[in-house]
Amino acid sequence: MPSTKEDIFQQAKDSLLYAGALIPGTDRTEAQHFETLNPFDHSVIGKVQRCNGEHVDAAVKAGREVFESGAWAKLSPGERKSIMLRWSALMEQHKEELAALDCVDAGKPITECLNTDIPDTIQTFSWYAEAIDKQFGKVSPTANDKLALIVKEPIGVVGAVLPWNFPALMFAWKVAPALAAGNSVVVKPAELTSLSAYRMVQLAHEAGVPEGALTLVTGFGEEVGKALGLHPDVDVVSFTGSTEVGRLFLTYAAQSNLKEIILECGGKSPQVIFEDAYDLETIADDVLSAAFWNMGENCSCGSRLIVHESLKNDLLGILKQRLSDGWKVGNPQDPETSIGPMIEPAHFDKVCHYIDTAKKEGAELIQGGDVLALGAGMTIEPTIFDAVTSEMSLFREEVFGPVLAVSTFETEAEAIDLANATSYGLAASLYTSDVRRAHRASQAIKAGTVSVNCFSEGDITTPFGGYKTSGFGGRDNGLEAFDQYVQTKTIWYAN
Repeated sequence: MPSTKEDIFQQAKDSLLYAGALIPGTDRTEAQHFETLNPFDHSVIGKVQRCNGEHVDAAVKAGREVFESGAWAKLSPGERKSIMLRWSALMEQHKEELAALDCVDAGKPITECLNTDIPDTIQTFSWYAEAIDKQFGKVSPTANDKLALIVKEPIGVVGAVLPWNFPALMFAWKVAPALAAGNSVVVKPAELTSLSAYRMVQLAHEAGVPEGALTLVTGFGEEVGKALGLHPDVDVVSFTGSTEVGRLFLTYAAQSNLKEIILECGGKSPQVIFEDAYDLETIADDVLSAAFWNMGENCSCGSRLIVHESLKNDLLGILKQRLSDGWKVGNPQDPETSIGPMIEPAHFDKVCHYIDTAKKEGAELIQGGDVLALGAGMTIEPTIFDAVTSEMSLFREEVFGPVLAVSTFETEAEAIDLANATSYGLAASLYTSDVRRAHRASQAIKAGTVSVNCFSEGDITTPFGGYKTSGFGGRDNGLEAFDQYVQTKTIWYAN
């Protein structure tokens, strides 16, 4: 296996830097394509097929045919498990290639791709594979002359519409439970980051997943994502992305077949530091990880630091020193880099706009805020604003970039009010040495995941999703993820 940076990226270059339709019987000879660019230097790294509604029709048709045939859905749980474990093993063999693809395609630091994203992706598939033959139905208590079975059946054809910030991992979060439950899955990766999805679908087919059971359609949301949302033969769409686009999928369902919609959307997650929190040195590392991990391009990003006024100055001093000492900004292909570029010019402009707006609204810039002359010039320093009030845009709106908003409080009630003063409710962190306060606050904060004395989204065993405009219709991860990809059926016997 490759062991140096040069070897890892050479392996990616040697692979086919292409992504397009993977649908049985589809001919790509005359396909339309667009170039996909490296976010750091805007060099062309590959081509992506511009699919359309006809490709979606073909993928859904293939998925429906294989579903009704039982070639995947009616395999024994043990057979589906074995195939998915073979798939996991193939991804393990190609893990450095997959990491390099996500690095150059999404601008993600290679060290994170190698050490976190791809290992977690592989674990997700292995975990759901192992769970396949451990799902049980129920027998209802009835009269002696009756028998009632409560069973779970795969729902049919699932559309998985993916974001660009964690290309491989979000593929796993959607595809692994949906496929493990016996469904056919049509995957639509983000047009900005399609390469690793293409490679993983190829490996799935190599492992034995029927081609019609897992198909890929690439291209733009308004052409391919919308077609999936409106398709009358798609039973479920699971979407991760912006709240704005999530609302569109709800309208698509209303306009078509009332398909089930699962949304994991934006966030404006608070990090609440109470006055009795201990070990500010350790807390500082958590705060920085929450705020700047993946350049802040993370829906659960801890972008609001709500700290007791007595601790603020000490904590901010530590944060600024840690950023200076240990958060290298630069080329994501450099193993030492922690902060890479924004994903694309439009998003870069959006983040810069929020920085400018924060200054105009009176927030105090205390760290960063500059655009660095690196590559194509889309790399933004980790940025901290102090004196951010709840009326400011930076407090209320999702930036999706490396920008931390700092606010203070005096009382526990004030801290909870500030934490909940947003339309989002995906995640939150709180720090306290009082277990009673931890219990009160974790219950009072309106978020799908609340971490206590740490920053965490949980792990594969815990469901992930949001309250309010952060989520709708289900949860990723955990055994709970199966629920959104199955139908519950009652079978009633009478003697």
